[in-house]
Amino acid sequence: MKRDADFKALAQFMGEWMRGEGPESDIAISTRIRLARNLADFPFIRRCSDEDRLSIERSVRARMESLTDPQFQAANYIDLEPLSELDRQLLVERQLISREIAESDGSRAVAFDPNEGYSVMINEEDHLRIQVMKSGLDIKSTWEQVNRLDNLLEEVILYAFHQQYGYLTACPTNVGSGLRVSVMLHLPALVITEQMDRVFRSMQKINVTVRGLYGEGSQYSGDFYQVSNQVTLGHSEAELLSLVADEVAPQIIAYERKARESLLNNNRDDLHDEVSRAMGILSTARKISSEETMHHLSKIRLGVSMGLVEHLDVKAINQMFLQSQAAHLQTLQGGVLGTAERHARRASFLQKQLTGKSDNSWN
Repeated sequence: MKRDADFKALAQFMGEWMRGEGPESDIAISTRIRLARNLADFPFIRRCSDEDRLSIERSVRARMESLTDPQFQAANYIDLEPLSELDRQLLVERQLISREIAESDGSRAVAFDPNEGYSVMINEEDHLRIQVMKSGLDIKSTWEQVNRLDNLLEEVILYAFHQQYGYLTACPTNVGSGLRVSVMLHLPALVITEQMDRVFRSMQKINVTVRGLYGEGSQYSGDFYQVSNQVTLGHSEAELLSLVADEVAPQIIAYERKARESLLNNNRDDLHDEVSRAMGILSTARKISSEETMHHLSKIRLGVSMGLVEHLDVKAINQMFLQSQAAHLQTLQGGVLGTAERHARRASFLQKQLTGKSDNSWN
């Protein structure tokens, strides 16, 4: 495993989950499956001493390095404790680590493959959080890969496991399989037609949670929503996978498609006007915030998916979504920027991406 990373090169790279490929990728941005695991020989993180956390990190790293599987040999391994706040935030924006591990203290790390298809967080809420992400709605192959990674790690790590209850986790709702199945969806038509409350209510009835772009506690931004199973206790892996793959995600995607069809048939001129206005603002603005950028890019992405914008594709919009966020923007610019300077640099970046030119320099 490589133990360092070129963060500027990382910011320029599009990971697998943002490539705009895979089934239903016009609406389903990505599929993520995460497993929560703990080492049998240590207390849960909240009861760990600093020495315990360091021992866990070193133990897991050594065992991962002992694996001969090519996926682990090629992985990047990053010690999060000495990183700057900017570098940690960039990893959050790329969905490689959670906000919780980025903002916590003590020894903690992440390992991820060069294509960013998987990451393993060490010393998050649980000792290990193993996750795989793929573009589009692709639960079957995502599950196969994360299950394989988990099996490889279990060959060299003794997990905390109870014969009756299953895998033991810091949060009781994760006990059992420790499985969280999550799909990130772009739902602008449901927002425009004011149907999201109905979606929220229907999901609550079947123990599915709806969160923002960065998961638990994050705000809804750019019409992105993450839907996932709420509990694992008392449910098999097959049941949880089927819940999201066969019931939840297809149902919400069908709602969104129906809403898009209605907008196109009944409000085409208004929709085209909204998309054109969004394009005009991002192509000419001298300063713009991240929140406003997400709002307008969402409209443009909808226009691309519905054939109203011909010179862009979903992958290009996804790249603008990612690289216009604060940590990516600053990393590509070479350092920390104040709020006003970020707004100006973001506007320049977007102009260049949309028109091929900008009023300010972009390095």
